[in-house]
Amino acid sequence: MNKNILHMDLDTFFVSCERLIDSRLQKRPILVGGTGDRGVVSACSYETRKFGVHSGMSMKVARRLCPEAVVIRGNASVYSKYSHQVTDIIKEKVPVFEKASIDEFYADLTGMDHFFGSYKYASELRTTIIKETGLPISFGLSANKIVSKVATGEAKPNNKLRIDQGFEKAFLAPLSIKKIPSVGNKTYQILRNLGIDKISVIQQMPVEMLTSVLGVNGRTIWKRALGIDNPPLIPFHERKSISMERTFGKDTIDMHKLRTTIFAMAESLTYQLRKGNKLAACVSVKIRYSDFNTYSKQIQIPYSSADHVIIPRVLELFEKLYQRRLLIRLVGVKLSNLITGNYQINLFDDTEEMLSLYNAMDKIKNRFGEHSIQKASALGAKTIGGTQNPFNGEPPIVLAHRTQ
Repeated sequence: MNKNILHMDLDTFFVSCERLIDSRLQKRPILVGGTGDRGVVSACSYETRKFGVHSGMSMKVARRLCPEAVVIRGNASVYSKYSHQVTDIIKEKVPVFEKASIDEFYADLTGMDHFFGSYKYASELRTTIIKETGLPISFGLSANKIVSKVATGEAKPNNKLRIDQGFEKAFLAPLSIKKIPSVGNKTYQILRNLGIDKISVIQQMPVEMLTSVLGVNGRTIWKRALGIDNPPLIPFHERKSISMERTFGKDTIDMHKLRTTIFAMAESLTYQLRKGNKLAACVSVKIRYSDFNTYSKQIQIPYSSADHVIIPRVLELFEKLYQRRLLIRLVGVKLSNLITGNYQINLFDDTEEMLSLYNAMDKIKNRFGEHSIQKASALGAKTIGGTQNPFNGEPPIVLAHRTQ
């Protein structure tokens, strides 16, 4: 039976959501992301792209390239709401699907040709999403995830494209090597230095040549260039770690501010662990200095989700890590090696009063929100945390770092 894998991508998703909220933004150049000079463009409308603007660019540069653009601060909760609407429609219409990101979906329509027609069904699904949500969406349909993803990119904006079985290689051949998923800037430069610019060149190369230059990734790129790579659909994303980062609006050496931010991050992450019935066995801290040099340290701990176990370790790592006495641009905290479980009481160190306090604080947060109660040491960092559940099986929302 021929495979039929559908890839759907909501066009300029964050921008489209903002236009649904405010119709005056239609056809206007829009930048969504961090609003400060250190902010990053999370999404940009097609109207800004002719000026050279793209996602991931510094907001300061984007504003200079397109000064007439409307700059909007990203709102994760709004985008999540619209994403869930699309997810619910797909979940109702498709038996097996993967939510690859907040605005990107895969679905297995194999066997649909016997009853309805995969392309016709995908087209009607797209029409339903547009009608019920008002969001533009494009799709690609082929025999595997890789070709379908590339086809979606070629179909945009707000269109559809089918690549029939056996035509994958011909479809990919004239495209730039940048179109291959997993070819980032570094890999692209290596391939360009070899004189490779089109996928057709890779198709004519022996796989051994690419693996000698790129290692194991070379074989993956070679298979994808031929349209024969076939990774499976992953219906559920198991989080292996949770983390937070904060880029400061102005480089700082204010130790009180730095410790408060680190403390608030650790407190929020431990609360997320307890809420998701998870335990962590690895704690790491990252700092980026004003000269963009980035350093991190990590430490293994007994599996825990308790504030009094994790927060002191986080602060301890920060004290060891901050050695250069330069201004700091960014700080981050990460908890990893996650497993499912509840915190085990330590018979020698834990008291009944402390455990009761944790339980009471978590109940208040669950009912009134994470920011309804917090430790005094976290005051002054109220933008830390949020309402998102990191363990709901969906990939994390990618937004520009909020500045503080």
